[in-house]
Amino acid sequence: MRFLRLCLVLLIASGIGFGQATETVLYSFGGVPNDGTRPVSSLIADGLGNLYGTASEGGTADQGTVFELSPQSNATWTETTLYNFCSATNCADGERPLAGLAMDAAGNLYGTTWTGGPTCPSASGQCGEIFELSPPQQSAQDWTFSVIYGFCSDLQQGSCLDGYEPAAQLIFDSAGNLYGTTERGGTFGQGTAFELSSGSGGWTENVLYSFCSLGALCSDGAYPVASLTFGPSGNLYGTAQHGGRYRAGVVFQLSKNGGGWQETVLLNTSYGSVAPVSFDAAGNLYGTTPSVVFQLNRKQQAEHTRPFSDASGEDSQAGVLVDRARNLFYGTAAGGGILGGSVWEVNPSRELAPLYLFCSLANCTDGQGPMAGLIEDASGNLYGTTEYGGTYGSGVVFKVTP
Repeated sequence: MRFLRLCLVLLIASGIGFGQATETVLYSFGGVPNDGTRPVSSLIADGLGNLYGTASEGGTADQGTVFELSPQSNATWTETTLYNFCSATNCADGERPLAGLAMDAAGNLYGTTWTGGPTCPSASGQCGEIFELSPPQQSAQDWTFSVIYGFCSDLQQGSCLDGYEPAAQLIFDSAGNLYGTTERGGTFGQGTAFELSSGSGGWTENVLYSFCSLGALCSDGAYPVASLTFGPSGNLYGTAQHGGRYRAGVVFQLSKNGGGWQETVLLNTSYGSVAPVSFDAAGNLYGTTPSVVFQLNRKQQAEHTRPFSDASGEDSQAGVLVDRARNLFYGTAAGGGILGGSVWEVNPSRELAPLYLFCSLANCTDGQGPMAGLIEDASGNLYGTTEYGGTYGSGVVFKVTP
């Protein structure tokens, strides 16, 4: 079976990478009161170069924040907390945002919290919500926060049929509908893929697929925590961390079938994936499990590469950033790499090497444990977050220049 191979030749036994990448810490969390701690999500950027993200803990109630980082003329960055979660009674505004944000054309931010929310049964806080943050009309004003959907709204016989515990970043379609996953809930209790659409009566949730619909072994997958991705033909793609042939997760496709959606398992993984998938210009699909990088070509043929090593970084949870213009692939590994994790690169010759190893500075002031994926600017600089490390040990926002 012939297809483009992602052959990762580990050239790290000698400790030599492909280049001398430079890492810059743009912001260290925990330096001022209530600025948030432990950022575990990917960043997004607006047209002015401002970065936006979430911190899973910290803030005024220690239940997480939404933050903005703005570049200054003196090459420094200023952090602004846009919202502190659990500011409402019983955390009706949500708590613990684990996912990154999505931005619409008007500059509104959309995201999820893993727990809390306005419709959560009093006996359980494990519900979650979808929120919107709207920018102020004048610079001196605050952003406007609103909950647009609370999970566990469809509670029947103790089951949250609409899903609960959303841990994935949301994505938009061309019509402005939002798509995401919940780790739990749904008809079979093992998670959902959902759509949120806006109409005259507000936002409406529609469950596209309830996982574990094919029996007790969940051959269709279970417990999805990664965001969805639109493929070249308009289908949705994602991963589930459990279930499948080896009970260790699947890569799946969701396609429209009449008035509903049909799920197809594309790949049964041997080590559950919590990462989203991505595509190159030819329509080949790429992703990671904690131990390997894989490619799935358009004929659904896959090759698992050599596993990550402690030297290159391991426990990859963020997927693959495809730089189509430069024919490069980037990602992060939360562990290995002198135990601080890494940013890794696959070059045009399909060779893998660590681009930057975290904890390279004393006390890990450069960051430790990058959990989230990367974004890239027009100059090829990479931006991301680490859960720990930094000046105060509470995580950083970083830039890596290859």
